[in-house]
Amino acid sequence: MNRLMHLAFGSFLIIFSLLISTSSFSTQVPLDNSLAPMLKNVMPAVVNIKAQIKVTDFNTLREIIKQRNNNRNNSGDANPAGVFVSVASGVIVDAKNGYILTNAHVINDAQTITVTLSDGRHFTGKLIGADKPSDIALLQIKAKNLIEVPLADSNLLKVGDFVAAIGNPFGLNQSASSGIVSALGRTTLGIESYENFIQTDAPINPGNSGGALINMQGQLIGINTAILAPDRGSIGIGFAIPSNMAKSIMVQLIQYGDVKRGVLGVGAQDITPELATAFNISTTQGAAVTQVLPDSPAQQAGIQIGDIITAVNGSDTKNASDVVNTIGFLRVNSQIKVNLLRNNKSLSVNVTLTDPKKRKELIEQMDPYLYGVGLKNFTLLSPIHGNVQGVLVVSVEEDSKSWQSDLRPGDVITSVNQQKIKTIEELKAAVAKADKTLLLNVLRGPTAIFLVMNKES
Repeated sequence: MNRLMHLAFGSFLIIFSLLISTSSFSTQVPLDNSLAPMLKNVMPAVVNIKAQIKVTDFNTLREIIKQRNNNRNNSGDANPAGVFVSVASGVIVDAKNGYILTNAHVINDAQTITVTLSDGRHFTGKLIGADKPSDIALLQIKAKNLIEVPLADSNLLKVGDFVAAIGNPFGLNQSASSGIVSALGRTTLGIESYENFIQTDAPINPGNSGGALINMQGQLIGINTAILAPDRGSIGIGFAIPSNMAKSIMVQLIQYGDVKRGVLGVGAQDITPELATAFNISTTQGAAVTQVLPDSPAQQAGIQIGDIITAVNGSDTKNASDVVNTIGFLRVNSQIKVNLLRNNKSLSVNVTLTDPKKRKELIEQMDPYLYGVGLKNFTLLSPIHGNVQGVLVVSVEEDSKSWQSDLRPGDVITSVNQQKIKTIEELKAAVAKADKTLLLNVLRGPTAIFLVMNKES
């Protein structure tokens, strides 16, 4: 079965073996030109990256291998007291400051990062920051006479544009291949949390992770990240993170060292032809709002379920992924303009994105005892408990106050501070009267127990 794989691969320095299988592809280049002049200028900016993780515990080592093999193409065997080496690529994008873009999965958990230039020089890479949801990391080296690749506007890409992929497949330094842009805006692949991939048929293989996808002008249009392959070799379906997305993350990593995403607080869905008919609209462009979270910026701005998001900050919204990606790369406290279609009438709202952690803290303060608990009114004629009327615990968020107090899904709450309750409304009213301690009587299977919940714990 075909599977998606990231392109970094690993080995152990104690036992190192690598089986290389390659597929042959016809090089796709403009017939009236050669890529050689462009590649001569660009290839020195593509570097080799080796990230080392020393592991002394076998179980830990096995877990690392398991994690890195999840949607990734890595090699290596479990060996106690071994050193796991992630071998991949990177791109110098700022020669003056020595900034190098690569994939976050390349340097995860690395103790040391070694950057090797095309001229053979070695440097220790400093991690400026990494963003796992987008799989972008930024390194820095202190070196002279560096060559950088200028960043292109990836929004200008078109299917059919010629591209070249440069990296270190299977550790083979400074390898180049060519092809075309096969598709744009690939999403829902399950590779990253934020996806807007460029698909290319330029042959790329394990070790190309973090390498460069270049246009014919010698500009960076993407960071090679994953392949679709039944085995370890390329079959001509590769994915790259667009340069605009990488640049957005890089700016935040340079300025803050991390990415603090703001939250809008909506759920969105692609508009199918059937939904368009049901909404009585003439287009499938946009995203339908399916959910508005309480006490979220979206609710405060007046966004409603059934609204169609047509643009965010002036950028047209084609589908739900556009909403996720656009919002996902805006920082906390960013002020945005959201264009909507409501009952076939256009309107716009201004929204200030909030910190999801602060929103969680605010809601928890409003409901300190039962935050993170899903509830349902419940009645049951039980041969053990008789005629039961209470509140069923449907779900409990782990690490919440209720979870720490041992409240679990399936429990039925029948009293609060020795006051019987039969409905969610009665439960909430009783909880609101509580001071510093909550005493719950719950039915759990064939037994009943008391649970104590402290407000300040």
